[in-house]
Amino acid sequence: MVFIKEESEENTSESETWRIKQEEPEISRIKHEEPETWSIKQEDSGALIEENKENEELSEVEEKNHVETGGKPLSCSQTKKKALKKRRAKSFTCTQCGKSFTYKCHLNVHMRVHTGERPFACDQCEMSFTQSAILKRHMNIHTGEKPYKCSQCNKRFSRSGDLKTHERIHTGEKAFRCDQCEKSFTLKGNLKGHMRVHTGEKPFTCDQCGKSFTRSASLKDHMNLHTGEKPYKCSHCDKRFNRPRDLKTHERIHTGEEPYACDQCGKIFLRDSDLKIHLKVHTKEKPHSCYLCGKSFLLLHDLKQHQKIHTGAREYVCFECEKTFTSAKCLKLHQRIHTGEKPYTCSHCDKRFSDSTNLRRHERTHTGEKPYKCSHCDRRFSLSTNLKTHERIHTGEKPYHCTECGKLFNQLSALHRHTKSNHSK
Repeated sequence: MVFIKEESEENTSESETWRIKQEEPEISRIKHEEPETWSIKQEDSGALIEENKENEELSEVEEKNHVETGGKPLSCSQTKKKALKKRRAKSFTCTQCGKSFTYKCHLNVHMRVHTGERPFACDQCEMSFTQSAILKRHMNIHTGEKPYKCSQCNKRFSRSGDLKTHERIHTGEKAFRCDQCEKSFTLKGNLKGHMRVHTGEKPFTCDQCGKSFTRSASLKDHMNLHTGEKPYKCSHCDKRFNRPRDLKTHERIHTGEEPYACDQCGKIFLRDSDLKIHLKVHTKEKPHSCYLCGKSFLLLHDLKQHQKIHTGAREYVCFECEKTFTSAKCLKLHQRIHTGEKPYTCSHCDKRFSDSTNLRRHERTHTGEKPYKCSHCDRRFSLSTNLKTHERIHTGEKPYHCTECGKLFNQLSALHRHTKSNHSK
């Protein structure tokens, strides 16, 4: 009588045949093989790590070694090493993308990325998933179960990955670093989105206007502009916004928070982007130049508005007086002349203003604030226009010239006085 065990795998060319003669007395030492059982654990990355139970794997190798060595089993350490070597040797490669896996079941799960197969369906909301472990984790949303608890603040989470991410708030860990600029992130997804800044990739495109974005969340917020939806409501008033960052900025009006301060002049801002723009005032940086006249601007938006002077485009029309404007903002400010609206109130004297810029200028008469400092001397000014005029004393710039005699002046008011005194009829 002959016992034959044959093993074959799809991705290997080897097949093993064990033949054991009936007359061998050691045949009774061969263990009956039970079907392999696998334990599957879900790690934070979402990848399945499948482990053959060590004792079964070792007994399989021991069995083979016992037959091959004629009843002289290898030592435990030798057996374990051989088992691990056998495990490492198994490599399964995806024919679609070339990614390799230790176990075939890993490859099978991975192939669902290419096929789109999602065999595990939620019976509550009809969502489907590629892995049963992900479905199980998803079910916590419906049951409300949050089994993972933060040891620092007792906050609870439905997923272990969310807990791990949350704990980085306490530890300050930023494990994902950009190899282009060394900026660090707490989430791998945030790093991936950041890398598109360097690559220029914008994979998320609006099907309404064709505008593209680096992040799906940005596209989602942008779509609210088309639908008119404003899902983000202020907790202090009834004002609503279509983007969460606009809500956050708005709420600082209620809280008085101004977290961004200029280290040059002490001026404070509600938004980081406003501070960055302001800093260019000190550096004199004007990166955006008009290709028609060469004039430079701090902001790309200001350049675009300026170029309408050359093109004559004034698409914003006041329905009260038919006056036209190059921007919606200018039209809105103008319409307050007709409506009498003055939404900005001075906190010192209750005087009201139609725009926030005039309010800020006015409040400096109460506070004495002079945020604009001359880069040539120590004089300071409450208005940027006054600083600009003053600095011409140092630079010698005289941009205003008399059309009658060609004389130059550093202030428009000086030109007017000259014209009135010398050339008026």
